[in-house]
Amino acid sequence: MIPEERPDGPGAGEESARLQEAGSVRKGSDPLAQTPRGRPQSRRARVHQQITKELRMRTGAENLYRATSNAWVRETVALELSYVNSSLQLLKEELEELNGSSVEADRPEGEGITVPMIPLGLKETKELDWSTPLKELISGHFGEDSASYEAEIKELGDLRQAIRTPSRSEAGLELLMAYYTQLCFLDARFVAPPGNLGLLFHWYDSLTGVPAQQRALAFEKGSVLFNIGALHTQIGARQDRSCPEGTRRAVEAFQKAAGAFSLLRENFSRAPSPDMSPASLCMLEGLMTAQAQECIFEGLLLPSPEAPQDCRAQLRLAQEAAQVAAEYRQVHRTMTQPPVRDYVPFPWTTLVHVKAEYFCALAHYHAAVALCDSPPAAEEDSPVLPQAFLGPPATSEARGAVLPQEQEERRNLGKAHLKRSILGQEEALRLHAVCRALRRVDLLHAVLAQALQRSLAKYSELDREDDFLETAEAPDIQPKTQQKPEIRAPSFSRVKVTDIFQRLGPLSVFSAKNHWRLAGPVRVTRGEAGFGLTLRGDAPVLVAAVIPGGPAAAAGLQEGDYIVSLNGQPCKWWRHAEVVAQLKGVGNEGVSLQVVTLLPRAEPPGTGHHRPALGGLLRIQKECGWGTPAPARASPRRFLGWSRKAKRGKTTGRLSPQP
Repeated sequence: MIPEERPDGPGAGEESARLQEAGSVRKGSDPLAQTPRGRPQSRRARVHQQITKELRMRTGAENLYRATSNAWVRETVALELSYVNSSLQLLKEELEELNGSSVEADRPEGEGITVPMIPLGLKETKELDWSTPLKELISGHFGEDSASYEAEIKELGDLRQAIRTPSRSEAGLELLMAYYTQLCFLDARFVAPPGNLGLLFHWYDSLTGVPAQQRALAFEKGSVLFNIGALHTQIGARQDRSCPEGTRRAVEAFQKAAGAFSLLRENFSRAPSPDMSPASLCMLEGLMTAQAQECIFEGLLLPSPEAPQDCRAQLRLAQEAAQVAAEYRQVHRTMTQPPVRDYVPFPWTTLVHVKAEYFCALAHYHAAVALCDSPPAAEEDSPVLPQAFLGPPATSEARGAVLPQEQEERRNLGKAHLKRSILGQEEALRLHAVCRALRRVDLLHAVLAQALQRSLAKYSELDREDDFLETAEAPDIQPKTQQKPEIRAPSFSRVKVTDIFQRLGPLSVFSAKNHWRLAGPVRVTRGEAGFGLTLRGDAPVLVAAVIPGGPAAAAGLQEGDYIVSLNGQPCKWWRHAEVVAQLKGVGNEGVSLQVVTLLPRAEPPGTGHHRPALGGLLRIQKECGWGTPAPARASPRRFLGWSRKAKRGKTTGRLSPQP
């Protein structure tokens, strides 16, 4: 995602019907693209210069970080890289705004004032050349002409180049998911444990900007999955939450972001960068869940003619706001604990703290409205309503059996809740003023100030000149929600992807994890009882049994062979019925067959009249539990996990499709 390098455009292969309909799915959102007419060119030039300067600073700091062994110097350089990375993110966002990119479609269009959300920046990566290791594997292990696979290798390179700058839209998500699926195919086809592709994957930490390098394809997969979650956060933060549809989309986006981080956390250990550590992913998962809960609460506040405004409805709003506050308190506790506090941005920690105070104050405000502005609850509801309250903060006692029914008692209790609301909103404004980055967010200040003025106005209505009694301390509000956000894992199955290297053969047999020898072509003639063999399975068709003394046995065919060529036609992807139909049409001259025989793992490839041993692609069906892959489209199931322990400070591993 480094700005001065552009994605190369469409790849050579078909990805999927959905991706074709998206149109630009093969193209990333290039921040340095030409702008429409009328854009301020001077501002664009200034931002370009600043980006170039920051990139040079990052390169120098990165080289120093690698070269030095002094702990103090490395800590200082890491801090500088964090600042540079943040500056680059802001500059690229400014440039995208000037360029009128696809981000414009995601900007909120409503006029309502809503609290800003926290989006996560994407991890950046450097260019990668797949050609050398893949050509060596194709020619050496698979025994095929690597020059004939130039188009496939270029398609893979174009796809990776495009995912460096995905558009902040559904098309960008599909692009990342398509590349992730291709990585699953690559892992299954070309990586044999305990080896790797021999490539060095280079990614920058999203939170600190510190570079991390690994040769494990698992690192590439994990980084792409992290960016899927980060892109969901950006899409959710840009929704117009002043309307029900925008609120629903925001909730869904944050739920999917939490699902991506949860999947990453559950299947990664010994992460190579701080943003992918279990502690960070746990924090991000909680943050996205809290933001989804906040959007749910905002949806309840939207005006609805059918919504009742009685005491019970206001107490429900109070409990929902208390639930949001409780979620943010938990996130804030996580952010302030080591090691997360060492690299999480300070404005994030402050904003989460501000939101915890703000929504707690909002809960007390709605409780006051329920007591003072709403009619008393019906008798049948009275035993239920006190459950919205806890005892005073210093005690654990309950606040009585029922809510007060006398108007004066309700007014006094309402004043107590308003007092806590005012104190909480003043604390939120104080925290907002402490953070210089948040002081520049005018929208947040407007939300906090508006809420404070509303509570002060309400308190003035209830306050009387002759009210000399000290206001009692209001009880806490019991957190409760009727719509708990669900963590949704990424739905990779909706993006149908074709294996770029499917010409090498079905993954169930032709993988780097397998060894086999290629026999033939051999001529098999038809006897009185046929060819003397039994076939089973699809793509490729398996010789399930050979009749002793029959034509197939005489030609050297054995049980367990896979038919890969019939009369000179490649048939690795043929179905059982197609092979049987061809054999039935054979005359007295017989049929020419080529077969491959899988070798035991410890047995070296055969020599002599056989071709050199070839490797396979995925894993054997029985070993991985997959069905036979289809020749046209397949979408491997995904699983993330480090399979090996770290060596010399680096983690090697492999992400494999999940069973």
